[in-house]
Amino acid sequence: MPETTRRADRPADRLSGTRYGNRPTMKDVAARAGVGLKTVSRVVNGEPGVTPDTERRVQEAIDALGFRRNDSARVLRKGRTASIGLVLEDLADPFYGPLSRAVEEVARAHGALLINGSSAEDPEREQELALALCARRVDGLVVIPAGDDHRYLEPEIRAGVATVFVDRPAGKIDADVVLSDNYGGARDGVAHLIAHGHRRIGFIGDMPRIHTAAERLRGYRAAMEDAGIPVEERWMSLGATDPVRVRRAAEEMLAGPSPVTAIFAGNNRVTVTVVRVLAEQSRPVALVGFDDIELADLLQPGVTVVAQDAAALGRTAAERLFRQLDGTLVQPERIELPTRLITRGSGELPPAG
Repeated sequence: MPETTRRADRPADRLSGTRYGNRPTMKDVAARAGVGLKTVSRVVNGEPGVTPDTERRVQEAIDALGFRRNDSARVLRKGRTASIGLVLEDLADPFYGPLSRAVEEVARAHGALLINGSSAEDPEREQELALALCARRVDGLVVIPAGDDHRYLEPEIRAGVATVFVDRPAGKIDADVVLSDNYGGARDGVAHLIAHGHRRIGFIGDMPRIHTAAERLRGYRAAMEDAGIPVEERWMSLGATDPVRVRRAAEEMLAGPSPVTAIFAGNNRVTVTVVRVLAEQSRPVALVGFDDIELADLLQPGVTVVAQDAAALGRTAAERLFRQLDGTLVQPERIELPTRLITRGSGELPPAG
């Protein structure tokens, strides 16, 4: 057999001498630098008692070997891992980008690492992910809940895992939660449409079991009731926010002899699909969306929205988490952040015809 063929069939021969999977240890650094283990430990941990020349030799050995300190022993001594977990609904949702970044910035300011994952709006997956993070000894959890029963976290909380819920409250346990004013924001958005002459206003939202969707529907109903406008069942549609379902709901509301003249979209994903549907209509239809969307100000007309401060949600939740870890918080609290109505044109259109 030719040598080249034999070597291609046996990559281990070609890679002999390498140590894949075996990271360099302090013992390796000590041997290369010609010093004792205690000296390496002092250099790695920034402790005094090492001459500049010895420190230089140890650092050169560290750099040459690619040595990284193993924090496991320090974790055992301190009882902290300097890491927190973030359980999101959907990592691909633009709303969670600034929220996640804000949590990460607070964690970084406290010298902690952020580990995040997505529940995909599945309660079982949320539980699996949260408990997996706890098994990896995170110091705390920030959770955007998919489920409505969080008693599975009670043993972890009793064991000292700081926990804060954000965007939606925890189910069946008493825990810190940071929310937007979903009810008030939706109420203001629908009242804005009513103030511009609309009476037949549709509502398209997320699944009714989701706290934010239910609160925004409640705000819609309250604004209509305040104005003395009876709500017809066909004006309301809650369910999955996939484009096919939302498109069908919008088209049904816009059809028939008495179509809606305005739509309140319950979240950013709904708003994007409704914008596409309205672009196909022969008559203007007013629109207000909950959550801002990218390029909303560049459309014609611009999209009027009820904006949440996603970064403030994440920052407030993370700050409370670290206050729990510092021992400065005792009783769980519910914090509700205000929303803001941004007028850009679509919500100011008068009823057609």
